[in-house]
Amino acid sequence: MAVSTPVCDFGWQAPAFSLPGTDGKVWSLKDVAGRRGTLIMFICNHCPYVLAVIDRIVRDAGALQAEGIGVAAICANDAAEYPADSFENMAKMAREWRLPFPYLHDESQSVAKAYGASCTPDFFGFNDRLRLQYRGRLDGSGRNPAPSDARRELYEAMRLVAETGHGPADQVPSMGCSIKWKSA
Repeated sequence: MAVSTPVCDFGWQAPAFSLPGTDGKVWSLKDVAGRRGTLIMFICNHCPYVLAVIDRIVRDAGALQAEGIGVAAICANDAAEYPADSFENMAKMAREWRLPFPYLHDESQSVAKAYGASCTPDFFGFNDRLRLQYRGRLDGSGRNPAPSDARRELYEAMRLVAETGHGPADQVPSMGCSIKWKSA
């Protein structure tokens, strides 16, 4: 079921976390944070919305990292119900796509809940003080990739955040598969 993210809550403070990465390290928000901003993405391995743009995510994340923006992705889906999103499969995806950022496992789903993540992909763009400035989409893609010349909305927004500390006033919500929450 496709869901959209809420409107950006400008200035909201990024919750701290400590999560295992597919690279064998444990990563905290402090470890991930960049000197000019930080991008936290909630993605997963099986979502068609993520798979439609993973190449663009890799491209834009690499470009943002080169500009001093820290980047990490988190998978919080219930791997018991969705085995494609298991930690083992996350590590496989990280290798196959040569993810240039840590891919972190939120098995307890506590970080996704703290962030209010609602779908995959869900993008949280923070300034250098870890205050939320972007909660929009990557670009005009949906279940299928947008044209190759589509505006790079996330990339442009995060460059603005790096330069000014503030995100764009107008943001189009991200859309994707709902987070696969564990049963209560």
